[in-house]
Amino acid sequence: MSGLTNGKKIAIFAVIALVVFGGVFLGITLTNDVGKPQEKDGGKTQTQITAEEAEKKINDLMREIRVETVNTKKAAISDDDVLSEEEELPDIKTYPLSVEGSGEINIEIFSSPEKASTGTDGWLNDVANDFNREGFKINGKTASVSIRCVSSGPAFDYIKSGKYVPDAISPSNEFWGKMLKASGVETELKAKKLAGNTAGVLLSKSKYNEILDKYGAVNMKVISQATANGEIAMGYTNPFVSSTGLNFLVSTLYTYDADDLLSSKSVEGFKAFQENVPLVSYNTLQMRKSAESGSLDALVMEHQLYTNDASLNVNYVFTPFGIRHDNPMYALGKLSADKNAVLEKFCEYCLNDAAQKHASECGFNQNESYRSELPDTIKGEELIQAQKLYKENKNSGRPIIAVFIADTSGSMGGEPINSLQTSLINSMQYINKDNYIGLISYNNKVYMNLPIAKFDINQQALFKGAVQSLDATGQTATYDALVVAINMINKAMEETPDAKPMIFLLSDGEQNVGFSLNDVQSIVKNYQIPIYSIGYNANIEALKRISELNEAATINADSDDIIYQLKNLFNSEM
Repeated sequence: MSGLTNGKKIAIFAVIALVVFGGVFLGITLTNDVGKPQEKDGGKTQTQITAEEAEKKINDLMREIRVETVNTKKAAISDDDVLSEEEELPDIKTYPLSVEGSGEINIEIFSSPEKASTGTDGWLNDVANDFNREGFKINGKTASVSIRCVSSGPAFDYIKSGKYVPDAISPSNEFWGKMLKASGVETELKAKKLAGNTAGVLLSKSKYNEILDKYGAVNMKVISQATANGEIAMGYTNPFVSSTGLNFLVSTLYTYDADDLLSSKSVEGFKAFQENVPLVSYNTLQMRKSAESGSLDALVMEHQLYTNDASLNVNYVFTPFGIRHDNPMYALGKLSADKNAVLEKFCEYCLNDAAQKHASECGFNQNESYRSELPDTIKGEELIQAQKLYKENKNSGRPIIAVFIADTSGSMGGEPINSLQTSLINSMQYINKDNYIGLISYNNKVYMNLPIAKFDINQQALFKGAVQSLDATGQTATYDALVVAINMINKAMEETPDAKPMIFLLSDGEQNVGFSLNDVQSIVKNYQIPIYSIGYNANIEALKRISELNEAATINADSDDIIYQLKNLFNSEM
């Protein structure tokens, strides 16, 4: 290099150094990534760390978090803590009318969302608007209909409790009509079928072909067996709320004992099935997100929704199951002669050629050859008992370890903290007593209100006392509290390793002090603990970001309907 100038020498040395550094860096990177999941570009994801790294990180974070132990006093458990079914339900205005009739004789109809929402899910609304424009008259008076979009489960609860009873209901399937009758509600089937539909299992195409090759067929019996054998990661919706979820539950029980849905044989078969079900989702959105992430091979859905979603058509094969979802119509109670005539006229109108053509355009009436494998003789009492069987056996004897995180910052003052306390205390009744429950709260600090313990009568009394003592003040260290909850669950899992962990975050979503989501998301992802977030007049997007890390649901509830929402969440998960 003696002939080179100083400038050229420096440039050459810089290139050599860069090459050496790049080689060393590449070697370190490749070494660090051995045995870890890779992205398409071969690198680690931003939130991907090893179990050892996660443990070290959570220990480091815990050393920086102020945790103050609260001396919790027991509160007596009383029947006064339990709200009636009517009191649990929000005001019916939570479900606004999607069509409002103005005739001299107007009937109100509860309708399931797949036909009373918008777009291709708004068929019944379109037909009702057309009907109202016709100006039909009954005994010289103008006739009209109003439609209220309410999912079949909540609709059943409103009617059964007497809190709000419309003139008629059109659920997705006939199970709800049978359950209403079994609950003492006077019902009359006015139309067995307004628009044809079926429920089905959507299997990914690769999984469908795999099951077909092994079993020679794909049907509900095969799907149940393959799920119990751990060959299908199955997801379905809450049978207390969803028509498809209830249909799937009953169909599963039927595959184990066709003579008695509630027999010990059915129960044992269902337990074996549930051991390999990773998700009974709070709602369809949560189930869809889990499927999109690749954590589910199969999910349940109605054919009308499936056929209107191009991505589902491309990626999944639809296999119908259970009873048909033909959208029946029931009259409720003792309708006047005029109202009864309007309802019958509207049912007739729904079945005319134009209305049925529009139903087909919206995705209905496309799977008409399917006939149910379930008998028509299933009684409403059996369906109600099947829901209870699900609640008692959904975890197959595997307990849940759950920590409740209560936001007690100043922004939760007033109605939000009062609503949080009322909803938690009332919802205690929906937590199975074999589960393990703890409670922490937070503002700018984190408070240990109740260490994790089995939810026996003693723990229930402590839980109630802890909830009653919550007071809103200070700033909001949400992610500090999340780290503490994960640490609590990790320690509890050492003693009960077969338990299923969960976190319930109750907050308005506003974080302004302490660690950030970026600081903690790697350990949240690593431990794979679902974090269900319940928003109280909340910044819901902030809560969604937390829950979506591990594919849990977010409930956006105002102060009026949070009690009912928690009831449904706990029936599904706890």
